[in-house]
Amino acid sequence: MKPLKGLILSGGKGTRLRPITYTSAKQLVPVANKPVLFYGIEALADADIDEIGIIIAPETGAEIRAAAGDGSRFGVSITYIEQHAPLGLAHAVLTAEDFLGDSPFVMYLGDNLLRDGVVELVETFRTQSPDALILLTPVSDPENYGVAELDPDGRVARLVEKPKQPKTNLALVGVYMFTPSIFEAARAIEPSGRGELEITDAIQHLVDKRLRVDPHIVSGWWKDTGQVADMLEANHLILDDLEERVEGELVDSRVDGRVVIERGARLERATVRGPAIIGAGAQLVDAYVGPYTAIGPDVRIERAEVEYSIVLEGSSIEKLDGRIEASLIGRNVAVRRSDGLPRAYRFVAGDNAEIVIL
Repeated sequence: MKPLKGLILSGGKGTRLRPITYTSAKQLVPVANKPVLFYGIEALADADIDEIGIIIAPETGAEIRAAAGDGSRFGVSITYIEQHAPLGLAHAVLTAEDFLGDSPFVMYLGDNLLRDGVVELVETFRTQSPDALILLTPVSDPENYGVAELDPDGRVARLVEKPKQPKTNLALVGVYMFTPSIFEAARAIEPSGRGELEITDAIQHLVDKRLRVDPHIVSGWWKDTGQVADMLEANHLILDDLEERVEGELVDSRVDGRVVIERGARLERATVRGPAIIGAGAQLVDAYVGPYTAIGPDVRIERAEVEYSIVLEGSSIEKLDGRIEASLIGRNVAVRRSDGLPRAYRFVAGDNAEIVIL
């Protein structure tokens, strides 16, 4: 088998993560202070895939180019491929055909996270040489996913996109491995009811042509980070594997458990209970940060408490009576209580924001 290439899909509008994604690509929202996209690039690099194409959208492509660069920081070479409209995953494959050529490849959805990466899966694909290898995982709500049905030999027999009455609970994970046969399949299918070329239909075409499509059941966790609750759970899962490291400055402060304090961070009369990460340049003063929290670079928290949350770069949280929890706070956001009277709530909130006062 020829050397594999990588294809990461990083287009899409991220409507389920608004208002954060009005100003940032969803694949660049950080989990444990690292953009989700970077986990996918690193997973491919770990599998010795050094040529990676990234599908970008016109609206967010410049931001993704600036963040990931030419790939040298990851030990890979990155080529950017613009998909002018979100016309489906199979359409994205066709958009990348010139880059992929006649090489087999791994397609990785840029907002997905796989705990165990793809090293073993890529090796299986290389050694067993199926026409396609798809990743599956049991889910409790298969009607919301592409679902696979297997034949008695364990091969893929049928794929259905978001079935109303699923016959199995095996959902497609956002990682696929293909030979160039997928191009003919993508050209052979028609747009679905939502006007997209579905990758499930293209894979079904391979099955119908009696090509070999092998499944692999994912044993470790997998997360699609498309919604706020998913982002927070992914943050939780990654922080569970955190190794303690304290490089910042602690003044009359306490750190309990697996905590990372990045260089340049300063804690004064603060308590951090892990697993948690405090980004470079962050300042915590008379503050509490609880488990499963990621505080981004240059964040300031003063006289406030935050737990099970993600706070992005440059934001400030000050003088709050209650605790912030289960929250995703964007970049350069200011949350504070005024010292003046009368006491009242004042909000400047973007479209689709959610404000909950308990």
